[in-house]
Amino acid sequence: MFDRYWGNPQVTGALEQMLAQNRLAQTLLFSGPEGVGKATLARRLAARLLGHAELIERDDLSLAENLETVATREKLPADQRNDDPLLFASYPDFETYAPDGPLRQITIPQTRLLKERSQFLPHKGDRRVFLIDHVDRANDQAANSLLKILEEPPPHLVVILTAENAYDLLPTIRSRAVPFHFTPLAPEEMRNFAISRGLQNAERRIALAAGSPGVAASIDLEAYDRRRAAMLVLLKVAAGTTPFAAWIPVSEGLGRGKSDKLELYLKVLYDLLRDLLLLAQGVPEIRNRDIRAELEALAAVVRFAWLRQAVARVDEVVQLLRRNIQKTIALDALIVELRAAPPAA
Repeated sequence: MFDRYWGNPQVTGALEQMLAQNRLAQTLLFSGPEGVGKATLARRLAARLLGHAELIERDDLSLAENLETVATREKLPADQRNDDPLLFASYPDFETYAPDGPLRQITIPQTRLLKERSQFLPHKGDRRVFLIDHVDRANDQAANSLLKILEEPPPHLVVILTAENAYDLLPTIRSRAVPFHFTPLAPEEMRNFAISRGLQNAERRIALAAGSPGVAASIDLEAYDRRRAAMLVLLKVAAGTTPFAAWIPVSEGLGRGKSDKLELYLKVLYDLLRDLLLLAQGVPEIRNRDIRAELEALAAVVRFAWLRQAVARVDEVVQLLRRNIQKTIALDALIVELRAAPPAA
């Protein structure tokens, strides 16, 4: 179907049928886990419509030069970013709008620019394709601005939205898009993907990626282990199996690491909590297999109610991320709250 694309044949098959019947919707919503291939398929679809795949692939946000662009913009003053909204457009008829700034949001200046540029006629052919990656990171004002474009898109424009959870979007945006849900790849598909990419530490990458080939290919295992070590101490202290003093040097180290985002630590924390829940319920298949013994010891002293409360508290911290909360204060408060709740209750 689509060249060099892995998994989700139900999505690629439906798109193939739309293309064959010349009935491709103008607004498509690709939802599913991080790294499962939503933006990748958007680029493959754009290449089918526009050609010039080699140029379109240069807008892959996982490429080193694009990651560097996004990271550099985080250090710019807000007014400078607003005067020059972030977009990638290696080929004139394909544009990618990605979360920008230290809070990684789709911004109002970006949606205004998108609206302005959507009126431009195609450079070649009869279509233009805009990818709005992580549209679920648009704030309310940006989302409402985007809605105006989706209500009456120009006839030449195809808009592809990606989101991890479609229900984080305004209902009015969801109602104007044809939805496609992406599911994690099966273990055998992941192994074939790993072989095709020649990935080192393939089995561990597959376990941590949970069916997302993009995560398997891009995960920095050294950085993951560093964050995991910190979050494992947090959980041990929060559960009362380790004294609070053990957390202090970890917290101080996190405070000095200005470039390491809280969001990345929270993703690792979710992984650990998931593994603890599975082990506590007697399910042997976990993601962090190399530290099974430590996780089993911790799972033996916590109960479902405590794990549920821990997840709820982490969810609250995630909701505060857009307010640019301080990393160490947020994690310190999380530990204090969880230590007050008996882990065996």
